[in-house]
Amino acid sequence: MPVRADGSAGEFDAILFLSFGGPEGPDDVMPFLENVTRGRGVPRERLEEVAHHYMHFGGVSPINQLNRDMIASLRAELDARGTDLPIYFGNRNWYPLVADTLVQMYDDGHRRILAFATSAWGGYSGCRQYHEDIERSLVALHEARPQSVSADPVLVRKLPQFWDRSATLTAGRDAVLRAASRLPAADVPPRLVCTAHSIPIVADAASGPEADGGQLYSRQVAQAAQRVAEMAGFAGHDQVWQSRSGPPQVPWLEPDICDHLEAIAAQGVSQVIVFPVGFVSDHVEVVWDLDNEAAQLADELGLDYVRAETVGTDPRFIAMVADLVDEYRRGTGDLDVLGVGDSGTPCGDGCCGRSVRRPATRP
Repeated sequence: MPVRADGSAGEFDAILFLSFGGPEGPDDVMPFLENVTRGRGVPRERLEEVAHHYMHFGGVSPINQLNRDMIASLRAELDARGTDLPIYFGNRNWYPLVADTLVQMYDDGHRRILAFATSAWGGYSGCRQYHEDIERSLVALHEARPQSVSADPVLVRKLPQFWDRSATLTAGRDAVLRAASRLPAADVPPRLVCTAHSIPIVADAASGPEADGGQLYSRQVAQAAQRVAEMAGFAGHDQVWQSRSGPPQVPWLEPDICDHLEAIAAQGVSQVIVFPVGFVSDHVEVVWDLDNEAAQLADELGLDYVRAETVGTDPRFIAMVADLVDEYRRGTGDLDVLGVGDSGTPCGDGCCGRSVRRPATRP
C-alpha cells in the first residue's frame, strides 16, 4: 500500500531529478541502447541504426547536459524563493543511475525525497516505469544499507504529471509563435504539426481506465496539442508520431512524421511548423528525427519547415517545477492526481495501473 503521508511527519528534505539518461561518449552508445531496449525484442540491426544517430553527434546525447542545465535553473529558482533543498540527478538508463544516486542521498542524510520525472505523460513508459525505477532503486538501497534502511526508512514521492499545467502549455504556445515568426510571409497560414514519441498501440490501449477505452497517453498528447494550437491562434493542428523502435510486425501509433510530411505536401501545403509537444528537451530523438530526417525530407518536398523549441529551458516551465516542489514539500499537493505515488507504488488505475509490473531488481 502507498504511504500517503501529507507532510505532517516532516517536510521533504531533498529533490531527485529523475530522467531517461543518454550516452556521453562513443563507448557508451551500444550499452545505453541495450539498457533502453532490454526485454523488448528490438532487433540488433535496429540498435545499430539508432547508434548511428548518436554517432552523428559524436556519441553524445544532449539530454544529460540539458538536464544539468534544467537543474541549475531550478536551483536558481528555488534559491530565489528561499527553498533550501539539495537537488540530486539520477537516470533510468545511463549514469548517473538513479539507484546509485539514491544511495548517495541516503548517505547524505535524506529520508523524505521528492522525485521530479522529466515526462509529462501517463501510461507505462511515461509514468509507471518511473515508479518502477524508484522501487528498484529502493530495493538496491536496502541491499546496500540493509541495517540502516530497516531502522530508518526513506520515503520517495514522485511528483505529478504536468502536461496540462498552465506553464507547460504557455511555454509551448510561445515556442510555436517564435517558430512561426521565422517563416517567410505567405497568403495561407502554415500547417501546425504536433509530434510525440510513438508507442505500441497495445501499450496505449493499456493506459488509463478500461471503462474509458484506455489510450490515456494518446489522449493526453492530443489534448495538450489542441490547447497549444488554440492558444497560439491556429484553427487546427495535425497530430503525428515519431521515433518508433519496435519490431515491424507490432503496430505503433501513426502517422509517422515523415509519412505525414509527404501527405500534406501532396495536398499543396507549403509551410509547416513542427512542435515536439511530447518532449521536454532537445535530446537525440528530437534533433535527429526532426532537425535532420524530417527537415531534410521537407526540403526535398519543397516545404518551408521550422521546428519549435521544446519547453524545458523556458523560465516559466522551471518555475512550474519549483511550484510543484513547494506544494508537495509543504504537504498541500494533491495526493490523488495522476502521477503521484510513494516509494514505487504507482498512481492508480486512472493512469497506468493496468500494466503488468516488472520485478523489483537492481537496474
